[in-house]
Amino acid sequence: QVQLVESGGGLVQPGGSLRLSCAASGSIFRINTMRWYRQAPGKQRELVAAVTSGDSTNYQDSVKGRFTISRDNAKNTVYLQMNSLRPEDTAVYYCNVEIQIYIATVARAYWGQGTQVTVSS
Repeated sequence: QVQLVESGGGLVQPGGSLRLSCAASGSIFRINTMRWYRQAPGKQRELVAAVTSGDSTNYQDSVKGRFTISRDNAKNTVYLQMNSLRPEDTAVYYCNVEIQIYIATVARAYWGQGTQVTVSS
């Protein structure tokens, strides 16, 4: 059994910062790539950032230079540091983590419940 718990969302003014966290717990043998997605009302869910087990990172063009994804393997946690936030960043943010729960199994993706980020003055 695997559970992802997200935290860190909230209301922030334009130009402000937030740090999202997503902690995995349960039957975890190994974690591979960890990702952050977001979904705004009326829009499709989109990939924001990803970090591999080797700490390689990728970002959506709209957040490059503003967001930083990182991971703490000892805590099975992925973070998203969001700076210079814009109203367009308003969305529900979801973590997505590739987890292998047993040595003989193939990794599959698990979703967090989502955390609301609202950027407004």
